[in-house]
Amino acid sequence: MKFTDGYWQLRPGVEVLRPRDVDDVVADGDDLVVYAPTAPIGARGDTLNRPLVTVRLSAPIPDVIGVRISHHVGGPDRGPHFAIATEQHDVARTLPESLGKGPATLRSGRLTARVATDGPWGVEFVADGRVLTSSTDRSVGIISTPDGPFVREQLTMGVAETVYGLGERFGPFAKNGQSIDIWNEDGGTASEQAYKNVPFYLSDAGYGLFVAHPERVSFEIATEVVSRAQFSVAGEELQYYVVHGATPKEILERYTALTGRPARVPAWSYGLWLSTSFTTSYDEETVTSFVDGMAERDLPLSVFHFDCFWMRRFHWSDFRWDPEMFPDPAGMLARLKAKGLRICVWINPYIAQRSHLFEEGRRRGYLVRRADGGVWQWDKWQAGMALVDFTNPEAVAWYQGELRALLGDGVDCFKTDFGERIPTDVVWHDGSDPQRMHNQYAQLYNRAVFDLLVAERGEGEAVLFARSATAGGQQMPVHWGGDCESTFVAMAESLRGGLSLGMSGFGYWSHDIGGFEGTPDPAVFKRWVAFGLLSSHSRLHGSNSYRVPWAFDDEAVDVTRRFTQLKMRLMPYLGGAGEEAATTGVPVMRAMALEFPGDRGVAGVATQYMLGGALLVAPVFSAGRATQVYLPAGTWTHLLTGERVAGAGWRTEEHGFDSLPLYVRPGTVLPVGAVRTAPDYAWADGVTLRLFELPDGYDAVTTVPGGTGTPATFRVRRTGTRVTVVSDDATAAWSVAVGALDEPAASATGAGTLSVDLAAAA
Repeated sequence: MKFTDGYWQLRPGVEVLRPRDVDDVVADGDDLVVYAPTAPIGARGDTLNRPLVTVRLSAPIPDVIGVRISHHVGGPDRGPHFAIATEQHDVARTLPESLGKGPATLRSGRLTARVATDGPWGVEFVADGRVLTSSTDRSVGIISTPDGPFVREQLTMGVAETVYGLGERFGPFAKNGQSIDIWNEDGGTASEQAYKNVPFYLSDAGYGLFVAHPERVSFEIATEVVSRAQFSVAGEELQYYVVHGATPKEILERYTALTGRPARVPAWSYGLWLSTSFTTSYDEETVTSFVDGMAERDLPLSVFHFDCFWMRRFHWSDFRWDPEMFPDPAGMLARLKAKGLRICVWINPYIAQRSHLFEEGRRRGYLVRRADGGVWQWDKWQAGMALVDFTNPEAVAWYQGELRALLGDGVDCFKTDFGERIPTDVVWHDGSDPQRMHNQYAQLYNRAVFDLLVAERGEGEAVLFARSATAGGQQMPVHWGGDCESTFVAMAESLRGGLSLGMSGFGYWSHDIGGFEGTPDPAVFKRWVAFGLLSSHSRLHGSNSYRVPWAFDDEAVDVTRRFTQLKMRLMPYLGGAGEEAATTGVPVMRAMALEFPGDRGVAGVATQYMLGGALLVAPVFSAGRATQVYLPAGTWTHLLTGERVAGAGWRTEEHGFDSLPLYVRPGTVLPVGAVRTAPDYAWADGVTLRLFELPDGYDAVTTVPGGTGTPATFRVRRTGTRVTVVSDDATAAWSVAVGALDEPAASATGAGTLSVDLAAAA
């Protein structure tokens, strides 16, 4: 939200109070509290009729400093609030002997907030002797408008500083020059709206910024003032956190320590998911024909998903199978699971008036109500639909009970669709502020379903396919990109959204292969297949047309087979990237700027990405063969062909539908699995360690996660032209190779040592 008219003037009806001076600084526990009047105080009389701004500095965890700017604090605190972690750690404070005799400081880890006490208002955030950003004498604003009060902060931006994140946003990847409201909406991928709004941005200047408000937060990134990042909220208080990290990865690690790490996901979830699609006609015969068709064509399939019409029309959501289409649901699920499949079904938190659950929910008080006590309803999406009130613990248990019955029938996971169309003219069971519940509802909805899956299936086996989220939603994966068109342009905008979400602390992400709206041209489908199967999670899904590969052409079948089998072989590597996401918050799919923060050439690049830390993927966004890829410095090796290419810079390549720029980073030990048919296998058994441009003196341990087996570790050393690999695992078979995917390997079994002469291999 903008408040000014250029540099000098305010917009009509707007008044701004700013802290002008520091009247006092006091210690309060580990916090530092600053009292700043809105004009310099020269005499006692100057304190009369003078507003006072209170700024509280805190340090919840190392390398994070919280700032709370307050005007009037007597209003009700209705919630909800984001869950913020705290950790016992050393917090250092300094107070000047008297005001004007130096700054007051609060240090948390390597980050220090330095408050000027000798002149105009100013707070600097300093790390390693460098000012990362600062709040200046024109930054903080206590603002009156015709629409009510607001609190604003502006943090300085440096020359060439680039800002990323703010949720899953489909516009330009770098957020500089954008005005963004954090407000969940069902706008598709072709608009400036977003399903997953996260009030956190990551700056390449060495910090991240988290505004801890679940209600609407307005960001002006180098727009209202082109040298500052502005954020504002309605009301009388503003709470934000500055998160320091020496690298973007460290920033994400600290931010997800503050708001929650992504959960581990089951090995089977990395495989290919096939959907019925949305409005298509299907029954058990149709579903079986799809599943058998995949098997007949040697296309590995891990999950089958039933979209909306597994339930009767006008009954969503009642969690009852349509008896006309599925007369024997338990038997059908058993037959599908006998084919080795997991089962996902579509759900949402909306209860249509015709659903048998509507009257039950109304009578028990489980549905969101209007101020007059009646159930909130409208006819969008479902006739007379209501909304489950997840602030009511009894409503949560009721909803979970319906889903538990489906789990008992053989369902393994849920697609938690919607969660964005949340009204604000309602009354919540726990008294929550409707504005603050609008975004937070997605958290409560996904939490109810995810917690049920954890309780019934166990940690590490719970997985969603969720559309809406906000800060903290990364704890309940997986999320997918929402409704996109079936075009190359939509394919690119989807990727921008996924990379933006990764810069917002989310570890896993997927999208509708081929696009959702319309039927993709075969070329679009084939290019999207390669992109989709080189994503953390992979789903074939559409709106009014099927997404089985043979619906397009024979080559689409071959392309799907090639890239599905490739993903299965990469599971020892992808599983390691997933483990990194769960332990550090660094996403599986990574923007180039996340992996190469020192390379100015990757700033804002969102047509390619790193899959884990070692594989560079550049999807082809056209039917033609020509495409461009940027390779950072070093010698990169194409995983499929073995071609070695020197960076840094852009290069033009040609690729058919069965290929794309897929490069291995120099200095990589890439574990490749022995299984092509499924993701859930013993990843270390039969693994091949493929060596790429290891520097002389390389000495590191590579850990291969277990999958369905036991993890294994390998010590890899290079001396001169010889690489030695040592395994202490007494059981698994393993091998070592130099170069591309199918180069010959030297094999071993159990504990032992293998040596490779790089000169001979070359």
